[in-house]
Order: sequence, then C-alpha cells, then structure tokens
Amino acid sequence: MRYAICFTPPASDPLSLVAASWLGRNVFSGDMVEPPAVRGLGIHEIAFHTAVPRRYGFHGVLKTPFHLSHEMSEAQLLRDLMRFSGTFVPFQIPRIEVARLGNFYSLLPSIPCEQIQYLASAIVQEFDRFRAPLSEAEIERSDPDGLSATQFANLHRWGSPYVMEEFRFHMPVTGPVNAIDMPRIEPALQTIFEPVLCEPVTVSNVALMIEEGTGGPFRVHSLHPMGKVSARKIA
Repeated sequence: MRYAICFTPPASDPLSLVAASWLGRNVFSGDMVEPPAVRGLGIHEIAFHTAVPRRYGFHGVLKTPFHLSHEMSEAQLLRDLMRFSGTFVPFQIPRIEVARLGNFYSLLPSIPCEQIQYLASAIVQEFDRFRAPLSEAEIERSDPDGLSATQFANLHRWGSPYVMEEFRFHMPVTGPVNAIDMPRIEPALQTIFEPVLCEPVTVSNVALMIEEGTGGPFRVHSLHPMGKVSARKIA
C-alpha cells in the first residue's frame, strides 16, 4: 500500500465531476463513471487514452506516492497532515488550462503559481520522515540515467526527481498520446474542460490519497482543510 499527498477539488465541484466523467472513475468513491459523448472519439478510444490517469484519479500531486516508513503509522500521518494543513491559508490558482506536457495532456496553471509551488515544497520536506526509503527497483523505474544532476539528487534525497525547483503542478487527464492522435484529442479536451475552467480554482484542502492494494487504483482517503476554521473561506 502506498500513500500520496495531493490536491483535488471537492467531490461536488464541477471540475471534479467533469474530470470523473472524462477519466471514467470517481477518485472519491472509486466508482466507475460513464464517459462523455465526444464527437470523433469512441468510448474505447477514450478509455485507452485515459487508462493511466484513471488509475490515479483526478488530482495534482504534491508529494508523489510513497510507502509508509516502518517507524510511522497512518494515524500519525493523518494527525500531522491535519495539523500541517491548518497552517496554510487557502488560495486560488487564477486560471487553469488544457496543455501538453511532453506527450500527455494535463490541466496546468496558465501562469506560474508561486503558492502551489511553495505548498508542494513544504509538503515534500515536512512529510519526508513518513516515507520509506526507495527500493532499488523503484529507483530504476525512475530512469535515473535520463535525469539531470539536480533531478538525480532529488530522487535520492526526496524520493522523486521532480520536486522543489523541478516541480511543476499539473493535473493529468491523459496518458501518452501519439502525435498522430493529438489533433483530435486536444480539441476534445478543450471542449470538455473549458466550460469548468473559466473560474479560478480554489485550493482550500490537501488530500491524502491511498493505493488500494499493490498496483491498484488510488482514491481519496481524506480531505484536510487549509487554514483556521474562521479563515477557510476566501472572501
């Protein structure tokens, strides 16, 4: 079993509902969801392109999946995450858009958001003590030979190459897409997601996600509100 610390909007948020429909699975309940009707894309094609993010559910990772250290317990992780979340004031990402990262598509901030960068870095540092050391197999799966010197150092220090200055917040909505399919996939994504991306995205909680068995799907275990009770709503 592995844990991950992420951001995802509440279950009832329009963005969560649209993402669950597109990915075919609700990250809160774990239930499968009927895919949307998309002109030019069959349901089997959508299922193929969303297979990877469907397993992880709709989220933006802040601390990548990790096995819990033998010295720590889930109860300790929950307690510290609740305390930690309360020390951060909720904020907004002004605009998120569909964009390509390499050969897959994600929802990304239209302009860099310093607050989400800072939150992710703080989480990586604060909760590193809960992480069991990487196995040799896990290190190899990170393709260490293809990493920069900074990314390689991050992998061995923090358990992931893409932290601190190397981190880029994104919410994946496809797996790898062949170049020949991109002219059809990208417009479909824009049609589906843009109606729910016209408003800022409020970051007012941190989600603890849990892997259901080895290699199983991830689901939201719990949401931890940010800020003190009196300050959890953005005016």
